[in-house]
Amino acid sequence: MPLNKTNISSIRTHVLSAPLTKPFHWSFNRADKREGCIVEITDESGETGWGECFGPARLNAAVIEAFKPHLIGKDAFAIDSIWQQLHNLFLDQGQKGLAITALSGIDIALWDLKGKRLDEPVHRLLGGPIRTEVKAYATGTYRLDEGNPLDYVVREVEGYAAEGFHAVKIKIGFDVSSDAKLIKACRAAIGPDINLMIDANHGFDSIEAIRLGNAIAEDDIRWFEEPVTPDDLGSYEEVRRGQPIPVAGGECDFTRWGFRDILQRRAIDIIQPDTAAAGGLSECKKIADMAAAFGIRYLPHVWGTGIGLAAALQLLAVLPDTPPSYTPKAPILEFDRSEHPFRQAILQSPIEHESGVVQIPQGSGLGIEIDHAALEQFKID
Repeated sequence: MPLNKTNISSIRTHVLSAPLTKPFHWSFNRADKREGCIVEITDESGETGWGECFGPARLNAAVIEAFKPHLIGKDAFAIDSIWQQLHNLFLDQGQKGLAITALSGIDIALWDLKGKRLDEPVHRLLGGPIRTEVKAYATGTYRLDEGNPLDYVVREVEGYAAEGFHAVKIKIGFDVSSDAKLIKACRAAIGPDINLMIDANHGFDSIEAIRLGNAIAEDDIRWFEEPVTPDDLGSYEEVRRGQPIPVAGGECDFTRWGFRDILQRRAIDIIQPDTAAAGGLSECKKIADMAAAFGIRYLPHVWGTGIGLAAALQLLAVLPDTPPSYTPKAPILEFDRSEHPFRQAILQSPIEHESGVVQIPQGSGLGIEIDHAALEQFKID
């Protein structure tokens, strides 16, 4: 069979789960375990591509079961055609949410498969690399059941600075006054040379978010992430107008059509689609091109396993510096440091940082190999 022609022979999902030694929570939810839905697509030659879906693992696996009859026997290289067919088939009730997160995992797996068949990294198939490494910022500081955040969160960000990260992001969204105290304590702990970002996980309304933004305006905050609920662009616009910190968001938004409205209204300064949720590599490249045309920065959201991390890195390799200016800014990687028992365990070679810098995998496909023993270890029925 020619290298540029191969048909899909099987699709499997692997639902993984592992308990946390220390459950943690954020503004609106809590985690006592980490879960993930991994997609495995095999072609007629026996080659396999791997993808990941962001969000509820069992529900993503159920949606993929509905996709299967429309995939078996299809040309695995016809990735855009497959994306459009599945999107159109489920369009009436699948314009966003689980239908798109499941489609994202399939799309990533098809790109991995294509890269392996052609013996090229995905970033070369997406247009060729602009960069071979990216700076990473540390995400963590989730709230624990015991202790004072002014103690353990401050120690955590000090640790990230000591590891060499150029930037850290802290979790807020609980109370304006206590959040402001925590932000100021973290800024004092890491000093003026480390970038500091805040993430409310849509824990505020616009009035609270504006009040907080103005209270910490002097603390050099690089962005205020998800200040308000993601389905209220009007409140995003109010927060942008009402306080001076750049507003970020988009991890709960989907497809080029969802981001079209954000970009046209200029409701968000920095968009953060999740590659494993917003439509996969195919769709996120389209969203990134739209964002570049609007002069709006694109920084992928990443909060899953090493598969989703590898997919984000392949995309980051080809994203342009934004916005157009005398000193354009290279995109940076979100590097989740919270507990995740199988994030790196399912990879034969973990993706790690060195002094806050992560190399973009150069192997074929996503540039990773799966540890099948670890996959079975964390797999649930």
